[in-house]
Amino acid sequence: MLRALPVAALLTTGRLGAQAGAQAPPPIPMLDSVVIEGSQRIGATQILAASGLVAHTKAGPRDIQHAVTALFSTGLFEDVRVVDRSDGTKVILAIIVKERPVLRGWELVGPAKIQARTLREHVKLIVGLPIDRAEVARSRYQIDSVYKQAGYYGASVTVRQEATADSGVKLLYNVVEGNRVAIARVDIEGNTHFPATDLVSAIDSKPEGFWWFRKGAYEDQTLERDVRERLPEWYGHRGFIDFQVIKDTLVADSATGKATVKISVEEGKRYQVGRLEIVGNKRFSSEELTQGFPFGTAGQAATGAALGGTFDRTAWEAATETVQNTYSNNGYINARVVAEQSRRTLPDSTPVLDLRWRIEEGAPAIVGMIRVIGNEVTHERVIREAIVILPGELFNRERLLRSYQNISNLGFFQQPMPIPDMIPLDDNTTMDITFRVEEKHTGNINFGASVGQGTGLGGFLGLEEPNLFGRGKRGRLQWQFGQNINDFNLSYSDPAIMESRISGTVSVYDSRQKYVIGDLGRRRQAGSSLQIGLPFLGSRYSRVFASYGIQRIRYDQGSADLQARFRCSPCSRSTFGVNFLRDTRVGLPFPFAGSMISTGVEQNGGFLGGDGDYQKIDVDTRWFAPLGSLGSRKGGFGGGVQFTLGLTAKSGFIFGNPASFFTELYSLGGVQYGIPLRGYSEFSITPHGYEPSASSSLASPDAFGKAYAAFTAEAGARISQSLYFNVFFDAGNVYRNVRAYDPTRLFRGAGVGVALVSPLGPLGLDLGYGFDKTDLLGHPAPGFQLHFRLGNIGQ
Repeated sequence: MLRALPVAALLTTGRLGAQAGAQAPPPIPMLDSVVIEGSQRIGATQILAASGLVAHTKAGPRDIQHAVTALFSTGLFEDVRVVDRSDGTKVILAIIVKERPVLRGWELVGPAKIQARTLREHVKLIVGLPIDRAEVARSRYQIDSVYKQAGYYGASVTVRQEATADSGVKLLYNVVEGNRVAIARVDIEGNTHFPATDLVSAIDSKPEGFWWFRKGAYEDQTLERDVRERLPEWYGHRGFIDFQVIKDTLVADSATGKATVKISVEEGKRYQVGRLEIVGNKRFSSEELTQGFPFGTAGQAATGAALGGTFDRTAWEAATETVQNTYSNNGYINARVVAEQSRRTLPDSTPVLDLRWRIEEGAPAIVGMIRVIGNEVTHERVIREAIVILPGELFNRERLLRSYQNISNLGFFQQPMPIPDMIPLDDNTTMDITFRVEEKHTGNINFGASVGQGTGLGGFLGLEEPNLFGRGKRGRLQWQFGQNINDFNLSYSDPAIMESRISGTVSVYDSRQKYVIGDLGRRRQAGSSLQIGLPFLGSRYSRVFASYGIQRIRYDQGSADLQARFRCSPCSRSTFGVNFLRDTRVGLPFPFAGSMISTGVEQNGGFLGGDGDYQKIDVDTRWFAPLGSLGSRKGGFGGGVQFTLGLTAKSGFIFGNPASFFTELYSLGGVQYGIPLRGYSEFSITPHGYEPSASSSLASPDAFGKAYAAFTAEAGARISQSLYFNVFFDAGNVYRNVRAYDPTRLFRGAGVGVALVSPLGPLGLDLGYGFDKTDLLGHPAPGFQLHFRLGNIGQ
């Protein structure tokens, strides 16, 4: 507050020699001295310099006002006054200041429902400088605004100042949050074509309801999206393209915490579809561009005939994007498809919307150079094998996206990969493409100790590297050893033998299990296998495999019944198989799109030699459809959370006599050993029905069958390439023989699961509920079963 020196009175004194009745302005006095009062930290010389007042110079009212303003503008003072200290002989001015205290710190007190970190971002105070009162008030307002936007209309924010020992101050922002405002009702005015209940169902700002998930929470941003996006989109889907929200208001009662949202709308007219005109298309005919057109038939649209039907803006925008993609996928990356709409009224007063696609095709682009940058370990040939878009061909966005997905599926690089760089050259007629990758650690090693029923104390060691020598070759070693077990497995896979398109896998194993599994006795087995794969008709996604395997197995110390049924001292098994595989899945190991079809036929024994003589047929089909994404990048180049719907159908059939190799038959239940069926124990689903006493350490030969059927439906969220959550429904059964196969007689399970690719390998945890369990007396006893999966997350 300015308290200025009464200079006018000073200038009229006789000491200055002015005449009493003179009309001329009084002369400006000469200052004899200027003194500083009230300062503690700031020196007098600094204050005088900032004021601009200098002794032995003239100073009038304007000079004094400028001095006070200059001192306030430094931000160092809370109060500045200039008073007259003249003693009758000398003109003396005193500048009296009150310094602002130094801010030693500040603190938020009371926030719980909104993270303190979020609130701190709105406080711009600088510790160690004199306190800025304006910024203190501004920060308090910003904190209060955050609470208002989150729906806490009863929240209050006050600022309290505490003195510190070093003559500074500490500020405390006291927050009383109160309760979030709950929407008690939503009032909509101006709607004549649809009831208010339909409009409320279309927005996210819904009133509180009976169920726990209908809390009626209010947020400014949510209501903003409702009135700007969701309601116009909802009406546009029904032909009301002129719809607009006139006003939206929140009437809140901070005492009760209840609020009413009032929305005033103007619906406009419902438009029917008139005619479609396509202008500028030369590369594609109108018939080609109107395939799948949402209004009328393709023939009507191509000829410009009247279409009829209610206009749907969402469908119109989707059709326009389809036409744009048609050009992009055929090299016309510079093509522009402009959607136009023109209104008219028919003689019967029906509003009609004529549609037009104005197409600027431009010249097609040819793929120029394709570069790969960032691969320090993986050989470039491995990456280029995954690229399906080639230099010299017309640019195709779908093939570019598929190439990007194939490189991601290799599993050798950090996810999500950067979007490929597309650099147009030669007036956009040539497109250079660069794929950027960043290597990641691909191998894993796991080791430790284990103890289990029948296995005793032991240990395990595992090594796996899916990118040996940087050439995409896979090596795997597993060794489990201990008091009663010695299990060794070694395998090597080469996806491109001698840099050809021929793949191969060789594996050897030697297993000695000295514990008893149910009444099976001790088991010793050793064997090896070789598999060769070739592209099917040159396809990148389809392959045909031929395999041969040999195995020797011995059982002893089992029950008399077992010895009578399965004499094996020792037995040998010789196997030849052919398998067809087509895999177009995207996002492995947790796919969110694409499909996989696998069909295999095996001949065991017979003319191949060895014990047994039987044939085996296995069919495994899986489909994945994307349900949407959250935070993903434009163009489908991954990133964010991917939601998917997955369907799996599997069946197997064995014809003939497996002889002593009953473990080659099918078993069902659990997740670790046989065909997975979550919600049930390992080996618990038998050809005779559910076996409540079965477990992973107790399996009977009666648990195996010659045929099975298994189905799974799941909805999942792929958080990243390493983390996946899902809800599932499983159904399956195992049958004594092929003739008994009945895919309508199934055991059912449902639940939730999570899968993780960790440094120790793939891990999974599932909680399943078995609907068709029974107790030992055969009475229904449905219940939950917790499953832990190690390694086989893709089953």
